[in-house]
Amino acid sequence: MCTRTTRLRSLATTATLAGLVLLTAPGLPRSARAQEPVVGAANPDALFHSPNPRLDANMQVVYHIEKDLLEANHWELASRYLSARYLQHNPNVISGLAPVVHYFTQVLKLQPRPIPAKLGIAVVSVVAQGDLVIVATPRVSKDPNDASKTYTTTWFDMWRIRNGKADEHWDCATKM
Repeated sequence: MCTRTTRLRSLATTATLAGLVLLTAPGLPRSARAQEPVVGAANPDALFHSPNPRLDANMQVVYHIEKDLLEANHWELASRYLSARYLQHNPNVISGLAPVVHYFTQVLKLQPRPIPAKLGIAVVSVVAQGDLVIVATPRVSKDPNDASKTYTTTWFDMWRIRNGKADEHWDCATKM
């Protein structure tokens, strides 16, 4: 019996493989392999809402992680939004509330800025289902074939919300 998760993984794998075939197909001119730029929504704050009260509450936790912690660097507020055990699947950060706060404040040495009234980062989409919230944001990268050019791609962060706090986090990070 095929579960919903299995079907989604299968679909994602098929889509990824199809994309790779198109991107690497010999004989295709570069323009045929071009991409559309990744752009954020006009009103990213509106993306962090749901008519479902539970999903809306989960989305608001993630909204404040993005705005108060990641954008404004107010890591003294981290215990409002992150659980003590905060499981981290990013290979550069140790799990736990204290290690995550240490990473941003002591390793990266990020300084707090005023918390904005509205989110200042570009957000493509926010999806909430069950206890998970996924945020897709544009990412600008250097073109490996031409250092004078950049291109956009999509960064994904996913949080599991338990008891009103982010308890687990996944993203696309690789070791630095």
